[in-house]
Amino acid sequence: MRPIADYHTHTKFSDGKGTVEENVLAAREKGLREVGIADHGPAGLFLGVKPPEKFLEIKRLARECSQKYPDICVKAGVEANILDIEGQLDVPPKISKELDQVLVGFHLQILPPTFKGLKEVVFDNLWTKLVKKGQASAKLRNNNTKASVEAVCRNRVNIFTHPGLHIAIDTKELARACARRETALEINCRHVEEAREFVDVGIKEGAHFVLSSDAHRPEDVGNLAEGIKVVEDLQIPSELVLNLEK
Repeated sequence: MRPIADYHTHTKFSDGKGTVEENVLAAREKGLREVGIADHGPAGLFLGVKPPEKFLEIKRLARECSQKYPDICVKAGVEANILDIEGQLDVPPKISKELDQVLVGFHLQILPPTFKGLKEVVFDNLWTKLVKKGQASAKLRNNNTKASVEAVCRNRVNIFTHPGLHIAIDTKELARACARRETALEINCRHVEEAREFVDVGIKEGAHFVLSSDAHRPEDVGNLAEGIKVVEDLQIPSELVLNLEK
């Protein structure tokens, strides 16, 4: 199985180490046909792209790289954050509609604009993780699931990144929503053990998948071998993995 794209890479615009062009060059060296730049949305603490309009600068650089290196398609995107259980994202629609793709992740290192969102998305999960030693209540699990499903259903979301990482969630409900909305579930190659837990559920619900490096250094762009092992070990039909050569 040969990967043809890596849609989840970060640059110096957020918490990555390389430039857009350095990520593109790394992807070309790995023989990829497409690469996505998906820096963190503006709500990310100390690492989000601020102001949101800066994503349009990233898009400009992506277009320049696509012209300079015509053998690879460079997609300008974002890894947006979920701000509340109503599924609001931290990237304004006027910006996200200008981007090639929208990735969404449930992150705890964010600062939602409302106290309600701060409590439901961040504090309740951190309290459970640090004090309750991961023993999530049914209410918290339901809130996390609602936030994730609403994000997919109310917004244009191409890829849901690292589902269930560090949070309690009903992956069946999320997979069902993703299948209905044609949103791919990510098999994150930095967190493959967590990925193994939701793949079977995703297949049963009719979801598709993408392998992603979640690279924060240019040399990690296109490093998808761990994800390919998951595909092989769990016998995921290759046609369900959107960035594998068919």
